[in-house]
Amino acid sequence: MNRVVHEVTERLTERSRRSRAAYLRRVGAAAREARERGPARASLGCANLAHGFAACSPGDKLALRGNERPGVAIVSAYNDMLSAHQPYETYPAVLKKAVREAGGVAQFAGGVPAMCDGVTQGRPGMELSLYSREVIAMATAIALSHDMFDGSLLLGVCDKIVPGLLIGALHFGHLPAIFVPAGPMPSGLPNKVKARTRQLFAEGRIGRGEMLDAEAASYHSPGTCTFYGTANSNQVLMEVMGLHLPGATFVNPGTELREGLTRAAARRIVEITAHGEEYTPVAEVVDEKALVNAAVALLATGGSTNHTMHLVAIAAAAGVELLWDDLAALSTAVPLLTRMYPNGQADVNHFEAAGGMQVLMGDLLDAGMLHEDVLTVAGRGLGHYRGGPSLKEGQVVWEERPATSADWDVLRPVADPFSADSGIHMLSGNLGRAVSKVSAVKPEHLVIEAPAKVFDDQAELLAAFEAGDLDDQDFVAVIRYQGPSANGMPELHKLTPPLAVLLDRGRSVALVTDGRMSGASGKVPAAIHLSPEAADGGPIALVRDGDPIRLDSKAGTLHLLVPEAELARRTPGGRPLGDGEWVGTGRELFAAFRRAAGPAERGAGIFAISGAEGVESAPSPLAGAAESRT
Repeated sequence: MNRVVHEVTERLTERSRRSRAAYLRRVGAAAREARERGPARASLGCANLAHGFAACSPGDKLALRGNERPGVAIVSAYNDMLSAHQPYETYPAVLKKAVREAGGVAQFAGGVPAMCDGVTQGRPGMELSLYSREVIAMATAIALSHDMFDGSLLLGVCDKIVPGLLIGALHFGHLPAIFVPAGPMPSGLPNKVKARTRQLFAEGRIGRGEMLDAEAASYHSPGTCTFYGTANSNQVLMEVMGLHLPGATFVNPGTELREGLTRAAARRIVEITAHGEEYTPVAEVVDEKALVNAAVALLATGGSTNHTMHLVAIAAAAGVELLWDDLAALSTAVPLLTRMYPNGQADVNHFEAAGGMQVLMGDLLDAGMLHEDVLTVAGRGLGHYRGGPSLKEGQVVWEERPATSADWDVLRPVADPFSADSGIHMLSGNLGRAVSKVSAVKPEHLVIEAPAKVFDDQAELLAAFEAGDLDDQDFVAVIRYQGPSANGMPELHKLTPPLAVLLDRGRSVALVTDGRMSGASGKVPAAIHLSPEAADGGPIALVRDGDPIRLDSKAGTLHLLVPEAELARRTPGGRPLGDGEWVGTGRELFAAFRRAAGPAERGAGIFAISGAEGVESAPSPLAGAAESRT
């Protein structure tokens, strides 16, 4: 193993010893019961069970009355608002048929909400986006709470949806779970053209009609948006964590191979229930090594900064205390291996054509950057993911693929990376701790020292830009009261085009915020997810117009260059909206979430971090469940 990866894993394991043991003790009791009693529904009373299968076909009713066939839950985030999720409309029927043929019974257990962040950007609805992760986790728990199921098929792709589904599933950690992806849409308008068109629109040089034509040519069909944002970062991480079937991530919708992989996932979930020969509970798949693997893959691909929060929240649900310190340590050792928009001009289809996940994972494994000795839904060992899927006589088979990239402009080996360190840097200083996505930022823009321009809302900056008040000056834009406790931590993508325009005009500009930018972060240097946030009394609330700020993404530092004595005399400027003011678009329903939200560096969630006060370390009750697996 790479020395840093090994050391981070060792520290993470030791730090999480008590909380992980407590988690495994809790889910292990349910796992023992599952192995001993047969299908979960065997413990239900007659009236309970009758309700559970009342709407089933006669054949499925007969199967569910007995104790031989496992029950499988389908939990879906299908809706027509997300192009990535629209293909899921037809999945339940395909999955039910394939599960039945494999010897089980699948039921649609529940739907979870799925917001399209592309629709809500810059709108009040975006302030509910991060909170939706917790709603999705709770909705997943409700779907799985009926004691009818021995495994789950999770249908989700985008942003908060995949982390929410996984957090919910981890609270039923004794159940196996497989994520069933839908795949990316075919490539549309070239990313370079799209980015340029957005800047022209921001400058007022083209109208709304031309801008809409360009956007519609970019996002043009069912399937995941093809840029490398949070949705596609989700897919990379699920495969690296062993929660996808190998090679399932970037196969386009509507293809024979895509449907073949969907059927294969249905068959596989039956095989890995407690009543088969390869019991694979999700609690054992998502462990310390799998989480480190996910972090390495995120850094090596320059993925979405949202995962600096989502991975922490997912880890907490599994009893693992992942810290930004771990990501910071890994970021110095993990090289940047991909160039996908906004970090380059290629999209995920080009990445797949260059060799995709098989080449990426194979090279990281060979370099000792990934733990091979992990449990996955495909079997013991991450080596299963070196093979690529194809169809033979209607069935998916996995075959050896070329081990090297077919396009070094998109995907490079560890021995010759785009950069020696990762695409995401962690920053710290007297303003707090923050995240900086550097993979799309030119080297000459990684360090900036300039006066602050302070805004309490992104709309204020946009208005200042349109009025010409930001022309002909260098500055660091400080956008505060955008954290999870203030207003749900919305993404601030609307800021990218105007700041990029100023950067292209030769100005030195940067962004510091306690809000988010996510996987679509562009070429403007930024310190985001600043923690502690302004609403919780963070130092960002003390910044005044004209204060010098130094953002150094090379050194990993972020400093307000104001004497400590002066800061001690200041009182916070601005304020978050009160509950009575934070209304409209349903936001008032989430007032309790604002009060409960944790800091960004702890996952920005409303659930308590898994703790184990007073719990002694003990062997996992699940240990040995999969020793004989292939």
